[in-house]
Amino acid sequence: MTDRYAVIGNPIAHSKSPLIHAAFARQTGAAITYERILAPLDGFAAAAHQFAADGGRGLNVTLPFKLEAFALAAALSDRARTAGAVNTLRRDADGWFGDNTDGVGLTRDLQDNLGVVLGGRDVLVLGAGGAARGIVAPLLAAGPRTLTIANRTVARAAALAMDFARRGEVRAASAGALEGRSFDVVIDATSAGIRGEASVPWPATLFAPGAFAYDLSYADAPTAFLRWARAAGAARMADGLGMLIEQAAESFFVWRGVRPDTRPVLTLFRPD
Repeated sequence: MTDRYAVIGNPIAHSKSPLIHAAFARQTGAAITYERILAPLDGFAAAAHQFAADGGRGLNVTLPFKLEAFALAAALSDRARTAGAVNTLRRDADGWFGDNTDGVGLTRDLQDNLGVVLGGRDVLVLGAGGAARGIVAPLLAAGPRTLTIANRTVARAAALAMDFARRGEVRAASAGALEGRSFDVVIDATSAGIRGEASVPWPATLFAPGAFAYDLSYADAPTAFLRWARAAGAARMADGLGMLIEQAAESFFVWRGVRPDTRPVLTLFRPD
């Protein structure tokens, strides 16, 4: 019996998730299929229900549907409830179970794979949507000195900061309020990168000496954000492919109770 899984989003053609989960399936001996589903912007719930009706067992959820996935889930993990967003859906007897593996994927990639120190550092998250919601709590758990959330609409950043204020030192800021400030780690969690666009023109002073720039999006060439970060003085940088692989391994565990080894998959996609 072959179990069916998929990644759902809009856009979705760029997704490397099918290749990653195929590698996990070979490693663990799992009999699965994994596909891409392009859902209409106003048709996420209908697409998810149809997938379940056709025998689907689990979904990875990407932009722009993580908040809708949260609303769709009949039950939620503590991680999803804390984030207020869902990127992993598992079909159970009572309906969809929602989890969020984004934050653990990010912190594992930053700390374990890339050697980025978060404890005692000043960290900036750009964006305040579903992607940002999924990473704030795990970032705070890593013990940064400060965590700042900046967004084009500062009210959204303020609301997100307020939601997580009890977990650590988290602040909200507008793009203008960042002028003259610098950070040790700058994370682009906006939706611009996945559309292949440059994000909001942030001040060029954001990067402290030795700063690390990270884009939650990924591409075969450096993203617009990472090109800008290099020009603005970031010392090191990475896109979100490692995060994608780490969160995918956690999703695989949520679905199948087995956690794949991510090291050979990271090497497969990034041989250098």
